[in-house]
Amino acid sequence: MPISFRLPRTFVIAALFISFLDGNSVVASPPLPPTDPWNQEQTVTPADFAKEIQRKYDPSPKIIYVGVHTLYAGAHIPGAVFHGPGSTEQGIADLKKFAATLPKDSNVLIYCGCCPLDRCPNLRPAFSALRDMGFTHLRVLILPTSFAADWIEKGYPIEKGS
Repeated sequence: MPISFRLPRTFVIAALFISFLDGNSVVASPPLPPTDPWNQEQTVTPADFAKEIQRKYDPSPKIIYVGVHTLYAGAHIPGAVFHGPGSTEQGIADLKKFAATLPKDSNVLIYCGCCPLDRCPNLRPAFSALRDMGFTHLRVLILPTSFAADWIEKGYPIEKGS
């Protein structure tokens, strides 16, 4: 006949509590949001940038889309060029090759909008690559939710194709 024993209930609860205090809890904490490589002065809102491109500055900003090509082909900011995705080695290599043809003081704006900004895998590596190349007037279009929600649905201008 097997021998069994039971631990007192208070012992089990105390052991779980001590385990929690020791950091051995099985509850995972949420991941920290990514650290942005840009500062506040290097950002622009969709409303402000839509006004800016309507004013037709000379020279106009170089607008670079650094997300996936299918989203770019579906809709993008007028005049934007595709160089990405910033999350891949090939995308960063393409971006650097293109950027090498631009003066370092060019007015450059990059954007993605594939997903919520706090989860975007493309924008931060692309910004860092261009910053490290020495671009002095580099900005990021802040699209908190997505390009669709924060640009298209607001009625800002788009182009399709390519």
